[in-house]
Parts: sequence; structure tokens; C-alpha cells
Amino acid sequence: MAATPRRSDAPRTAAQAERDAAASSAAPLLEIDAASVRFAGAAYPALGAVDLRVAAGEIVCVLGPSGSGKSTLLRAVAGLQALDSGRVRLEGRDQAGVPAHRRGVGLMFQDHQLFPQRDVGGNIAFGPRMHGATREAQHARVTELLRLVGLPGAAGRAVSTLSGGEQQRVALARALAPSPRLLMLDEPLGQLDRSLRERLVVELRELFGALGTTVLAVTHDQGEAFALADRVVVMREGRIAQSGTPLEVWQRPADAFVARFLGFDNLVVATVADGVADTPWGKLPVPPGAPHGEREVLVRPTGVRLVEPDRGLACTVAARTFRGTHVSLALDPVTGPRLEAACTLREAPAPGAEVGATFDPDDVVVLG
Repeated sequence: MAATPRRSDAPRTAAQAERDAAASSAAPLLEIDAASVRFAGAAYPALGAVDLRVAAGEIVCVLGPSGSGKSTLLRAVAGLQALDSGRVRLEGRDQAGVPAHRRGVGLMFQDHQLFPQRDVGGNIAFGPRMHGATREAQHARVTELLRLVGLPGAAGRAVSTLSGGEQQRVALARALAPSPRLLMLDEPLGQLDRSLRERLVVELRELFGALGTTVLAVTHDQGEAFALADRVVVMREGRIAQSGTPLEVWQRPADAFVARFLGFDNLVVATVADGVADTPWGKLPVPPGAPHGEREVLVRPTGVRLVEPDRGLACTVAARTFRGTHVSLALDPVTGPRLEAACTLREAPAPGAEVGATFDPDDVVVLG
């Protein structure tokens, strides 16, 4: 079941707009050129000639299933995984041979990896101290970051007394403390419960926007990525399957793999011509300009409209699942594979009910 992406649509501030304009005209902060990594015995490269650019101040989330190469990409940028070929450049400088601790990047992992023998302040001050900051500067940085992550006055607390969400905030503050030119997050909220993840991802986006932090994050959770990112990169078998804004990727998946990864199941092969797709569900309207020929066609659940049985494709309701914001219906049509439809709780028919289905062309996507 596809979950509607949660992302703030609030207008950008003047500072954000200025930063975005500057980023678009400047050289990328991070450049990955034909990066390849091969592991012995693997069916396909962990990274297969990957190209990626990340602008200063941009938040890029890399999505993909387990084994798609997203964590290998992060490790290669950090200097924790050697490339077999290709290169990584930060601010125009080739990072070949540059050790991880000299790359000026921050890393935050899902298991926090806080120092248990140090208190909260000691964990956050570790990076500035390693960079030669004075005690006064360390204290000021710890105070500033604890305020920013919502834990003012927590410097003296033992990390063992922190909740999972508090540990995540301290880990973030520690990663930000040395003022890295690039912050990299590996499944940063993976160990937290859903309600806490949804709250923290909004706070992270606001924090990164306020600081102007450049972020490269990897996650398997599309809701998290869509809520956090300026740009989403979907990976498959070591290669980039699609890259675009959250809205672009959501509205127009590049292919069936991306569509299924996003949770869409209404996919069929169809013949498209003259504004119509001839599918196993019958003839469906498609948007103007859709490519012709034999194509894979996606119908979003929101585009399946319920009507009287004699006014559309006759279906039987096989199952009904409450999703919080809507109800998901599994429909067994008289022709073609099972359909998923989305409707309000008030409108949702019971299992066994006979209904008709029509299709909204705005929710029919001709892939490729």
C-alpha cells in the first residue's frame, strides 16, 4: 500500500530562497563520478558507475531496498569504503587517499554509537576538542546544539539515562558539533517507533534548514525520505533508478520497480494510443501527451473511484483495511488483476459488497 508522502509545503523563507538560488549557480559541494564498488561473489556491483551531485545546503535522501547499494554509497563518500573505480570530490577536491577523519564530514548511524563513559556534554564536545577548540568554545558549542536539538541543560546527564529519542538528538548534536561541510545519516531514525520518527523528521528538516546544513541521508523508509528531502534518489542493484524532487518521484515513478518500491501495486501492461490505455481492466483514460505503444501503466489507489456496479468496472470488495487517514480496499474485478482503491471511512463499503470502479486520468501514469 502506498503511503502518501508527508512533507511540509510551507513557503520558503527569503534566506532559504537565497541559499537555494546560490546553490543552483555554484559548483556542487559533493560530486560522485562513476563510483563503482564490487564485492567478490556478488551477483551485481554494490555500486555500478554511480553519478551524483549534491549542492551546498541541499538535503538528499537515498532510498532503496536492502542490498541496493545506498549504505555502500554513504561509506564511499565518508572514506570508509574504497572505490574500485570512479571518484568522490568534496568542494572540488578529489578525496582519493584522504582518510575518513580528514574529509570534514559528519556521520550519524541508527545505533547512535554514543560514548557510554562520557556524559551528554562530553559526547557533543568530542569533535570540537579533537579539532583543538578551547574549553570555552566547546562549552558554547555544546550549549548551542543542545538548545537546537531540544535538550537544553542536558549536558551533565549520563547517556544511559536518555530515551531512544533523546539519544538520537545527542547523536545528531555530536555529528553537527565540528561544523561538518557535509552531514551523512545512515538510517538515522530506524530504531525509533513510528510516532517519534514522524515527529523527529519534521524537526530535523527545520534544523537543517536553519543551519544551512548539506545532508546526504540513506533510508529504506519512503515516508521519512519524502518528509525530509529536497531531492530523493532511488537505488536498485547498485545503480540509480530515479532522482528527483519528492513530488516528481511520487507523481511520476520512472518504472515499475520504483512504483512498487513506493508501495503502488496497481500495475499492468497496456497498449497506449490516442489518450487511452487498453488494459486488462478495460480502456482507461490517460493524461495528454502520454507515450504510445506497449507500456506499463500505474493506477494510483486514489484514482480508483467507486460507483454503482452498472456504471463502471464491476468489482467485489475482497478486503477493507483502515490506514489512519483513509481506508484501503482490495477489489476483485470481473476482468483483470486485483485492484487497490482508497476512500474515506464513511464511504468504504464492507467486504463482499458489489461496486463499480472508474478511473481518474490524473492518477493514471504511463511509465517510461
